[in-house]
Amino acid sequence: MLERAIHGETLAELPPALAEDASGQALFGILAEGLADRFEPALCEVYADLFAPVIPGADPGRYRRVRRPRAIATEPRTVFVLSRVTLGADVAVTSVLLDAAKRRFPRAHVVLVGPAKNYELFAADPRVAHAAVAYRRGSLGERLAVRQELEELLAAPDAITVDSDSRLTQLGLLPVCPEERYHLFESRAYGGDTDCALPQLAAAWAEETFGITGAKPYIALANAPAHHGVIAVSLGVGENPAKRLPDPFEERLLALLAESGLEIFIDKGAGGEEAERVLRAAERSSAKATFWEGSFAGFAAIIAASRLYVGYDSAGQHVAAAAGVPLVSIFAGFPALRMFHRWRPGGERAAVIRVDQPDVASTLARVREALPTLL
Repeated sequence: MLERAIHGETLAELPPALAEDASGQALFGILAEGLADRFEPALCEVYADLFAPVIPGADPGRYRRVRRPRAIATEPRTVFVLSRVTLGADVAVTSVLLDAAKRRFPRAHVVLVGPAKNYELFAADPRVAHAAVAYRRGSLGERLAVRQELEELLAAPDAITVDSDSRLTQLGLLPVCPEERYHLFESRAYGGDTDCALPQLAAAWAEETFGITGAKPYIALANAPAHHGVIAVSLGVGENPAKRLPDPFEERLLALLAESGLEIFIDKGAGGEEAERVLRAAERSSAKATFWEGSFAGFAAIIAASRLYVGYDSAGQHVAAAAGVPLVSIFAGFPALRMFHRWRPGGERAAVIRVDQPDVASTLARVREALPTLL
């Protein structure tokens, strides 16, 4: 179905089997993400037509109305900003919307709605409160279970909801508040055929919607780092092995970074296979490294205080960019070139290495070439 949609075929409906509980990973991990990751406006229409019939209360007509930016004319008491659920997206996109909301409504109560680990990235910001909402990945039913909680929360009087293209609403399809109080930043289609990165597009949308210019990504971490001036490294790929380069890339990368003489901190990520992989790479590289095993917010604090960040396309690169830390992003495994353009981190001292073919030697050579200008 994904291949047919990409090639412009008309798809009448989802096969009933895909809406069953056992097919949750295929429905979302392959089809929904596959449509979204191409950042093609036409595929947003396909997504709405396929998914609205299996989401109770979803209306493609409503979706097509709210996806159009419109200026906020009211003065709300509360501004709810929906988390994207994924950490990197909350830095690259949601924080831009939080920045704009705070500036546009200096007396309003600004609330980030989402998981606690996401709020930890902004916990030190006195202007941003938190409404804890858990999102369960799994079947369609499990993902929609958040609806009642959202509806009750967002029904607060004199409130508006700003949707960052969140998984909480299934990318704007799940109606969680009255249409007139709801504003959707449809990140998959906004900007059309441009090569702009998501923070730029979020800022442009914020200017149209809030009337605020120059909104930027930011983080506000409550925990102070215990280490400064290190090289922070993340080799996590978010369960997407296509983002990795083949062995022995990681061990040779760590050996290259060790030549700087700086202390290296490596995130163990979610543990399991990822932790074992980075431990093996460090051992084989003979690089002396300290491993971080804890919350992402804790590692984000290390990144923010580091001299350099190095990693694959992941949340860490967006933290580094928001904190103004020099970075090397090894960007591989993207299904379409526009995805690379949208998710690449910005900044004057960001070396983003686009990997079209997973060649270990040439990629390491490009990293080596970039390091002198960053350290």
